[in-house]
Amino acid sequence: MSLKLLSGVHIPHRKNTAEMPPVRMPPPAMVTIPLSMSIGRPASCVVKPGDHVDVGQLIAESGGYVSSPVFASVSGTVKKIVPVLQFMGTSCQGVQIESDGQMTPAPDLAPPEITDYNSFINAVRNSGVVGLGGATFPTAVKLDVKDTSRIQEVIINAAECEGYITVDNRTMLDRTDEVVAGCRLLEKWLDVKKIYIGIEDNKPSCIAKMTEAFADDPCVEVRTLPSLYPQGGEKVLVYHVTGKIVPEGKLPLDVGSIVMNVTSLASLAHYCATGMPLVERWITVDGSAVKEPKNVIAPIGTSSREVIEFAGGLKEEAGKLVQGGPMMGVAQCDLDAPVAKGTSALLVFNRKDARPAEPTACIKCGGCIDHCPMNLMPMEFERAYEKKDAPLLKKLKIGLCMECGSCAFQCPAHRPLVQVNKLAKVLVREYDAAQKEAAK
Repeated sequence: MSLKLLSGVHIPHRKNTAEMPPVRMPPPAMVTIPLSMSIGRPASCVVKPGDHVDVGQLIAESGGYVSSPVFASVSGTVKKIVPVLQFMGTSCQGVQIESDGQMTPAPDLAPPEITDYNSFINAVRNSGVVGLGGATFPTAVKLDVKDTSRIQEVIINAAECEGYITVDNRTMLDRTDEVVAGCRLLEKWLDVKKIYIGIEDNKPSCIAKMTEAFADDPCVEVRTLPSLYPQGGEKVLVYHVTGKIVPEGKLPLDVGSIVMNVTSLASLAHYCATGMPLVERWITVDGSAVKEPKNVIAPIGTSSREVIEFAGGLKEEAGKLVQGGPMMGVAQCDLDAPVAKGTSALLVFNRKDARPAEPTACIKCGGCIDHCPMNLMPMEFERAYEKKDAPLLKKLKIGLCMECGSCAFQCPAHRPLVQVNKLAKVLVREYDAAQKEAAK
């Protein structure tokens, strides 16, 4: 298939830990597990201070259809229910557990009994798995299609186009059997006839490993993709693999595709085989301030500081801690921010690298337009936002912006385009809410 590539940028890959299998850290003395770790409603706490919990025990049940349950990541005693500061200044409840150091699994854990489509979706829901590439959309909601004839293909997102992060890379190399088992689950219970595994061409060992693993399965095809950020964006990936364009306001399923992260797939297969839900994260620890970059396996809720210390600590003063990649990750307010389900990386940069460039006037070069994968006009978004012109922002299709940062990355004037786009979306939502209220 020959396709015209969508626009994007060539970012520095810096995959320093690609050849490093993850190392499991000892259980921390205390974890603080946020109860909001997915898109949708926070989970509802079902434990109280003084309760003893074991690894894999439910501590918070789904708060609604678009939600995900939360499980104890260590065995020990619930000490407190505390507020946890999150992105954009919001907060959620967190369960603080004092570890007994034993990591005792919950006694009632067992592989789920799957006999049909409905029991499969129920198992996915009970696994606690969400989009582990960073999107954190509950996997059960994504796979709950009802009419499976709508699914023309499943695309396994193994592009891992962000810099530094090598978690999906290691999943393909170290959890190959679980990736294969996950594909078998999709083939059987979703009646999927075609599965594509999309991998960027800067990961030849993964391409070879996956090609070998699925050599005897005509349903699965490995697709080699160009190393172009944001290759892992859902709409970009769907287009580059199938040639289909996902319309504004629509999901990949609306064009017959489901996109699923490769580590989410492996984690689902692990639950179906063992009964152990999602309680830990594979994390890339890297950045200019980190002494010994490595991949680490850490219980969810572990302090970022402890994970970084396990990676040798810092070789110089931290200027910024980012959970996730350098393009779409989220800066944290302090080094004690807990590891969450969506934490694929902990990147610590020194003060020099963390210092933002001083923005200058837009020179109208059009580079932000040329490099936008959705063919949008970020410079016009900025002007419309400055005028607080919500109708114009809607006309310019601000809703299509995936906040990938390609525009800001290449901007010679260092304009804060991504931040403006985020605020512009808030402005549009407030405008729409006001219009709806006025119509009443």
